[in-house]
Amino acid sequence: MTTAKKRANGEGSLRKRSDGRWEGRYTAGRDPVTGKAIYKNVLAKTQKECKEKLERAIEKNGKVDVVRSGKYTVAEWVRLWFETYSKPSIREQTAYYYNNYIEKHIVPGIGGIKLDKLTTLQIQQFYNKLKTSGRIQRYEHIELKDKGLSNRFIHGIHGVLRSALDQAVKERLITSNPAEGCKLPKIEKKEMKVLLPEQIGAYLQEANRRGLLPACYLELTSGLRRGELLALLWTDLDVENMTISVTKQVNRINGQLKVSQPKTSNSIRTIPIPKQAVDLLILEHEKHPDNPYMFPSPKTGTMYDPDSFRHTHEKILAAAGIEHIRFHDLRHTFATLSLQHGVDVKTLSNTLGHYSAGFTLDTYTHATQRMKREAADTIGSVIDQAM
Repeated sequence: MTTAKKRANGEGSLRKRSDGRWEGRYTAGRDPVTGKAIYKNVLAKTQKECKEKLERAIEKNGKVDVVRSGKYTVAEWVRLWFETYSKPSIREQTAYYYNNYIEKHIVPGIGGIKLDKLTTLQIQQFYNKLKTSGRIQRYEHIELKDKGLSNRFIHGIHGVLRSALDQAVKERLITSNPAEGCKLPKIEKKEMKVLLPEQIGAYLQEANRRGLLPACYLELTSGLRRGELLALLWTDLDVENMTISVTKQVNRINGQLKVSQPKTSNSIRTIPIPKQAVDLLILEHEKHPDNPYMFPSPKTGTMYDPDSFRHTHEKILAAAGIEHIRFHDLRHTFATLSLQHGVDVKTLSNTLGHYSAGFTLDTYTHATQRMKREAADTIGSVIDQAM
């Protein structure tokens, strides 16, 4: 024999079942096709416990679109989010990275789980696995030295997944974002490498032997990003005012060279360059006066491939007997030398295309710490002389 205890409209009902347990039933919604009510229930050992569970279920149900909440798997939703909400508003290169995170990692890892059943624990276990064995074996004949993904890469995957789940919360597909409670591996700040002042001469000499002195000299005196440097056209140089206009960048995406706007609005800028750089660029242009590119590929005459340029940079370092540094570290070299020789942070930030002077200060704290030490020593000397 079961007994039922009805509650106010919209609050569900309680009844004691024949097996001794209490059941709470409530209307979760209506089927959009048939119009029939969709009922759900909760079970508990006592009437009090059942009442509490029923109230929580009804409250949670109010935050979820019952008809749609169980419709998607994680894979289906993340793909839909990417195509609908993310891809239309991001750069092509960023879209390439996001798609890689989704198709190579999120979908194989947790894509089969129902979106409304995804838990923080499952996501945390997914991240832990990426850390230990998430790297993809691209070539069978090359053994992976490190099978785990970097902490920074895992942060990138997390950013995409979290954003997709945030949208799911807004659309009432889930009540809360399970990615919010995850513990991510700490991104270790790597020690910045720069070209030492005593190495610059040897580096530029080797660059000259390979016909790249103008490009490398401009890099060391402007701090351009590699993609910005190689996307320069002759028309971007203002000889009279000795400036370079930075309005685009080149990257390799899906095997093709693509020219796009720089990564942020701050990156679109006009920067001054020294007369020596202008003179070198004029001489460079005289070698190929009909070519629109400032630094055309010696093989094709078209835009220089960033990967090929990087390989040549590595050959220059090896020939000069210099420890390996990335080409991007020449940008760091420019910034470090600028700070050490009195260029103010705000000016440097604008030249580099950073979004704020604070970011520049944080990035080049090693240089500013040295400047603070020199300033302290200078003040100490002044006070000593006055005593």
